Amino acid sequence: MPVRPQRTIRHTVETAGVGLFTGADVRLRFRPASTDHGVAFQRTDCPGSSPIPARIDFVVPKQRRTAVAYNGVQVELIEHVMAALSGMQIDNCLIELDGPEVPGFDGSCQELCELLHAAEIVEQDQLREVISLPVPVQVSSRDEDTDVTARPMKRDGLAITYQLDYGERSAITPQTLTVELTPELFVREIAFARTFVMQAEVDQLKAAGYGSRVTYQDLLVFDENGRVIENELRTPDECVRHKILDCVGDLALLGADLHGYVNAYRSGHRHNQELVRRILSVGKSSKLPGTSNRQCG
Repeated sequence: MPVRPQRTIRHTVETAGVGLFTGADVRLRFRPASTDHGVAFQRTDCPGSSPIPARIDFVVPKQRRTAVAYNGVQVELIEHVMAALSGMQIDNCLIELDGPEVPGFDGSCQELCELLHAAEIVEQDQLREVISLPVPVQVSSRDEDTDVTARPMKRDGLAITYQLDYGERSAITPQTLTVELTPELFVREIAFARTFVMQAEVDQLKAAGYGSRVTYQDLLVFDENGRVIENELRTPDECVRHKILDCVGDLALLGADLHGYVNAYRSGHRHNQELVRRILSVGKSSKLPGTSNRQCG
C-alpha cells in the first residue's frame, strides 16, 4: 500500500461560533501537533482535563451527532471538524475549545477548511498509517432500512457512494453521489454542504431544549413540501453531499487513512461508527512500503 507523509499545520489559528445543540458561545483553536499525535480535543474550560483522542474508542452515544469523552469530560458535534481535517489530510492537530460543543457555523465545514488553509499545511518526517480491507465489512439494519458497506478497492485511495432515499413520502428527493476523495475535491465539492433537517424535527429538538439559538440561516430546514425555509440550496444535491461529509468525519475516527470503497444507504453517525469498529477488527495496516502488514484491533 502506498503511504504519504503525515501532515500538520504551521500556525495556530482560531475562530468562534455558537453550538447548534447547546447554544453555547465557543472559541475554537487549532494548534500544530507532532508526528503520531493524531487529532485530539481539549476543553480549556475544564482545568486539568486531558486531551480527548478523536478515535472510535472514545466515542460516546449521542443522537444525530458524534461525540467523544475521556475521564468525565466530553466534546460534542466533532464530525464537521473531523471531516475538515481528514478531507484536507491533516493528521496531527490539537483542537482547543472553551465549551462542550464544536460551533456549528453554517452547518458545513467550509469555514473550517478556509481557516486550516490559512494555517498552512506542512508535511512531517513520519509516514501516515494506511488501513486496507482484505474482505468486505457491512453494517445493516432491516428495521431502519439502512446499510453501509466497506469493500476492498483495486486502486489506491478512498471512494464513497452515498444513496439518500427517505421514501416516496419524503419532502427530500432521492439523491446519489459517488466521489473519489482528494483534498482538492473535498474542499471544492463537499466542504460547503450543510446540515439539513425537516421543520418538524427542528420543532421537536427545540421542545427538548436543543437548538435554542439556531435560525433558518444556520442550516437547511425543509418544510413538508420540500421547500427550504428562508435559505437556498448551494447545489441541487447538497443533502447527499453533506451525508458524504459526515461519512468522511466519522471514518476519520479510524485514526488512519482508509483505502477502499464505502457504499452507504441511508446511514447515520451510529452506523458509520460501527463500520469503523468493524474495519479495525479486520483491516490491515501499513506504514512502511514493503513491510509485512499487521492486523489492526
